[in-house]
Amino acid sequence: MLNNKKAFNVAMGAAFLMAMSAVGPGFLTQTAAFTSQMGADFGFAILVCILVDIGVQLNIWRIICVSGKRAQQIANELVPGLGYVLTALIVIGGLTFNIGNIGGVGLGFNVLFGISPENGALIGGAIALIIFLVRNALIVMDRTVQVLAVVKVLLIIFIVAISSPPVGQAAIHTIAPSHIDFYSIVTIVGGTVGGYISFSGGHRLLEGGLKGKESIRYINQGALTGIGVASFIRVLLFLAALAVIAEGFKLNPLNPAASIFSAAAGNFGYKFFGLVLLAAGMTSTLGSTFTSVSFLNYSKDKGTESIFHKLRPVLIIFFIVFSTAVFYFIGSPAKILVIVGAINGLILPIALAILLVAVTKKKIMGELYKHPLWLTIFGWIIVVFMAYAGVESVIKGFSSLF
Repeated sequence: MLNNKKAFNVAMGAAFLMAMSAVGPGFLTQTAAFTSQMGADFGFAILVCILVDIGVQLNIWRIICVSGKRAQQIANELVPGLGYVLTALIVIGGLTFNIGNIGGVGLGFNVLFGISPENGALIGGAIALIIFLVRNALIVMDRTVQVLAVVKVLLIIFIVAISSPPVGQAAIHTIAPSHIDFYSIVTIVGGTVGGYISFSGGHRLLEGGLKGKESIRYINQGALTGIGVASFIRVLLFLAALAVIAEGFKLNPLNPAASIFSAAAGNFGYKFFGLVLLAAGMTSTLGSTFTSVSFLNYSKDKGTESIFHKLRPVLIIFFIVFSTAVFYFIGSPAKILVIVGAINGLILPIALAILLVAVTKKKIMGELYKHPLWLTIFGWIIVVFMAYAGVESVIKGFSSLF
């Protein structure tokens, strides 16, 4: 068992890794675009997303950490071979979406310094490699993510402060919307806790040595902090967009997030957007790489664990170099992103269902642990909801290709 200070630091590292993995370039665009389309009613979708996030993260983090096993190991113990299927879904999805994350870094450098997005992506990829390959890489990653989180929050607070958003109207429509858009809820839930993001925090806790029933306090602290940070940033961005729209400004559909900052603070605001985008792309790149590579570890003994840690730098280099090269030479492959994005909608209910079944097995969780009934019920409601939504997303994703 870690001492209190170290356990708290690990929990906060996991919290910010999860939160900042969620707050990527897609997060910025989705929030701005849906606010532009729905106005104050989008507040209701955000509220539902926050509730789903709580149910997902509290379940997944607790089951992973109390068992002391990564998600793929739990799946394999439940049904032999199931962990390999889950790994394939997570790694392929993470690798593909990392192209967009690296692209976000490149675009951020472009806005700030006029560097081409491709060259900006090369710089971003190099920075990510340095962070992962230095000594004490986990600590360096945690600190980098936390600093970039503070930068994002402060910049968005500044934009909200000078925009004077209609807070009262937003609050009313959040509780009593005039229109509910099911698709927006599905999209932002998938973008916040879909795919690799669901497991980033739990796997980070294990890497930091935080596991077992006695660690539940820190598991809950980390999960709720991560959800709180990601939700706070989304609410701030929602209010900033709402303020701009209330003044009659129409967001550019090609880059709605940039429009918010430009409308609020002119060219100065646009530069702010570049910094926020760079930070969002970099933190999501770190989160995607860390979590995807952690799914390739199936070790059950110290010898195998040692072999994995020797191969880990090679896997990280491949992951980042591949994503950067694809963006540099091809750009964001739209059709691939559509297909993987649609499939990504199915990963959450599949993975959560696996863990909810596994938590009932004493051979996986141990003899003394009993999962809270309310968390189990909450989790299965989310599984049913997201399974239906995920199937709809897959149908829409593939139909859009033809």
